[in-house]
Amino acid sequence: MKNVLLINGHEPYAFAEGRFNQTILEAIENELKDDFAITKTIIKDGYTAEEEQEKFKNADLIIFQFPIYWFSIPALMKRYIDEVYAYGVFFGMVEENSKYGYGNGMMNDKSYMFSITSNAPETAFNNPDQFFEGQSLDQFLFHMHKTNEFCGMKGLESFAAYNVIKSPQIKNDLKRLNAHIEKVVLPILN
Repeated sequence: MKNVLLINGHEPYAFAEGRFNQTILEAIENELKDDFAITKTIIKDGYTAEEEQEKFKNADLIIFQFPIYWFSIPALMKRYIDEVYAYGVFFGMVEENSKYGYGNGMMNDKSYMFSITSNAPETAFNNPDQFFEGQSLDQFLFHMHKTNEFCGMKGLESFAAYNVIKSPQIKNDLKRLNAHIEKVVLPILN
């Protein structure tokens, strides 16, 4: 049986308690739990780096669920990565003549997917006349993709729930999430 690690990277604030991020994480778990072994981490509830490293070692797929805060990941999630993605566990030294960022990853048999919530509307992406200047969602998440690629992991197409504070579309987002899982996640797990 393949192993899936679900990580909730939400950092709670009075204006954003994280209920929708938790709802999405639960929806992912419900979609996968009958056919795959699920392990979870809720970063805000605490963790130990060593236990998290073991979870990554055992996982075939890691799904990160997090909100976008100021065009990046929450501070707690950044700290998690800083503490968990350790030298000698996630990455190591490469040969002197090797190209930077290639060949030093130690999580080479892992895939990952980002599932995000954002208050940006979907129309802000993929349009050169909009705020993100034509970037797709995955281009916007470039720094996170490179972090995981540096460790040898292979990225899957990301999922996003857009406009979640101003104009939430929870039922539609969950429907799109299930379709995304069927199209993107299940083929690599089966």
